[in-house]
Amino acid sequence: MKKKGTELSFFSVCLLLITLSLTGCKQANQGAEKKWGLAYDSLMMDRSVHLFGDTAKPSCHLVLNLTYVSQANDTKFKDSLNHYLLGFSLGDKFISKEPREALENFATNYANAYRNDLEPLYRKEEELNDGREMGAWYNYYKKIESRIQRCQGILLTYRNRYEEFTGGAHGMYATTFLHIDLRTLTPVTLHELFADEATDELTELLWQQLMADNQVSTKEELYDLGYASTGDLLPINNFYLDDKGITFYYNVYDIAPYAMGPITITLSRDKVAHLIGDASLWGDL
Repeated sequence: MKKKGTELSFFSVCLLLITLSLTGCKQANQGAEKKWGLAYDSLMMDRSVHLFGDTAKPSCHLVLNLTYVSQANDTKFKDSLNHYLLGFSLGDKFISKEPREALENFATNYANAYRNDLEPLYRKEEELNDGREMGAWYNYYKKIESRIQRCQGILLTYRNRYEEFTGGAHGMYATTFLHIDLRTLTPVTLHELFADEATDELTELLWQQLMADNQVSTKEELYDLGYASTGDLLPINNFYLDDKGITFYYNVYDIAPYAMGPITITLSRDKVAHLIGDASLWGDL
């Protein structure tokens, strides 16, 4: 254990693991990946940084698991895809970097921000406490896990899972989805999947499905359960497609209290078939 006040370099204190996994991700439609020449790898990191470089003091713990495109038929195609994936997972400032460099830069920025924000507060509290135990809220945690969820036809779906604790009553977490049209290398939203006039009918279908999922017959009963208490139930761009149809994914606080967790509502393709805009984006569903 290091003595209090000892300064250590960033890497000598916190570098625990950074490895490149050479195992590609298995996907739902191998034909689509063959067409575009896609293959994937993962970068993983597990790193802790202590305040003042002192292992006796609180730390931030960062866990990253990032899937990226390692091969494609065209290098520019691969780089463009990775720009989207890196920006979606880590932030726009990292889109122009190679995946490994992006991960390192993200970790360095996270550690520096943690120390810059909390070291002055910790030092002040340490002086006032006169050696008494310090608050546990100085220990931070962040985890980001991103993977290719589906690649079928012309649509690639990327899933990002985020968890973070920065003190307080509980941590925060969210799952989000990015969809890319492989023909044009542009993001796909509900606007492309459904006709312009579909919003109102989709909203009603979501209410009906939520009632069926909860075995109730009125919206009022859903209100009593806590639904739509923190936000309106509407079709959102956080969704994914699979063999069941389209699933709308509402993170904590989107439409319900934290204690209810994330809410998912799945509408079968049969139910929404008359509302579909560009059918090619739905693949073989």
